[in-house]
Amino acid sequence: MFLRTLKAEQIKLYRSPIWIAFFIIPCISAFMGTFNYLSNKEILTEEWYSLWTQHTIFYCYFCLPALIGVYCAYLCRLENMNNNWNSILTSPVRISSIYFSKFLTAMKMLFFTQIFVGILFYISGKFAGFTTPIPSEMFLWLLQGLCAGSTIVSIQLALSLIIRSFAVPIGISLLGGIIGMAFSAKGLGLYFPYSLFSIGMCANNPSSNMGYSITSFMISCILFVIIFSKIGILKINNR
Repeated sequence: MFLRTLKAEQIKLYRSPIWIAFFIIPCISAFMGTFNYLSNKEILTEEWYSLWTQHTIFYCYFCLPALIGVYCAYLCRLENMNNNWNSILTSPVRISSIYFSKFLTAMKMLFFTQIFVGILFYISGKFAGFTTPIPSEMFLWLLQGLCAGSTIVSIQLALSLIIRSFAVPIGISLLGGIIGMAFSAKGLGLYFPYSLFSIGMCANNPSSNMGYSITSFMISCILFVIIFSKIGILKINNR
């Protein structure tokens, strides 16, 4: 039954308008990051690593939270309209199956987004005239970002289940990204879920480690996912 529920969520993605956001928002982030790098080449001298810092400034704190907000709000939009929850919750499907089918679908979109961002980064580097190979660490940054992004997915999914509005959860995700920047600046990124993405992506200093042990980083990600997934499941159950 879970696989059928998951398949039903996948159908929502066919010819969906969220693919417009999928392509446009990362392109905006890449354009702004590349433009900023080319405008400050005298200061930013480490080529790929410097370009990565400029790309991730916009992507980690503004574009990605908003994009995940769009994914999760869209996946809950149909159920939040016209009392469709009544039909869903009377079907012989476990509450946890409903939640995790949405969670995995959003994670699938995030996975493709990370791949697309990596491609845009490579194209931007070639446009900037880099002749050196792309850093192999980029694949690790993107993977760590995927793990950290799961925390934002769990939060935004819970918010979209609680708030029926399509736009309000997206606005909250943007605000979360901005607050996450402040937490990261104060060295408290591990304790705020919207900061974890920039930590995993090594946004501030890609030429070194992310500043925390991988163990503490993963524990923080897992705890946030468990907490907010529980909240999301309880919200569906209370309906």
